[in-house]
Amino acid sequence: MANANIFDRLKEDHDAHRQLFDKMADAKDDHDRLQKLFDQFKVEVTAHAAAEEETLYATMLARPDLREDAQHSVSEHKEIDDYLEELDDLEFNGEEWRQTFDQLKKRYLHHIEEEEEEMFPGAAEELTAEEETRLAETFARRKPAELKRAEAAD
Repeated sequence: MANANIFDRLKEDHDAHRQLFDKMADAKDDHDRLQKLFDQFKVEVTAHAAAEEETLYATMLARPDLREDAQHSVSEHKEIDDYLEELDDLEFNGEEWRQTFDQLKKRYLHHIEEEEEEMFPGAAEELTAEEETRLAETFARRKPAELKRAEAAD
């Protein structure tokens, strides 16, 4: 994505996560396919969150007008991570796992919608175009390392 800003880059990831949710819904009765898709989702979301926190959120936390939104989003990342840990302790695709996964999905979709509709526009008002582009470049450099880290932890 040439000349992408940080918001374009993050939304691109969000769209990929939404597609993974759709694929997981289609695969709900195919245990092996669902396991593979869920593992992919965990790695992708974990890497995305870490790279997002290291770039956009770190910048927002340094700015008083944006700090509260960044803190809120960091707490939501922690909540999503807690759901992922809880799912690891449950029988994969069992009744309790499905209920917990549905809660995770609802919270995650709420989180990315809130980012896209509220946080990103607010941050865009405070950041220059150059900062947005630089953050996108930093995110693009950080995410591959975070993917490796998330894959190793999985």
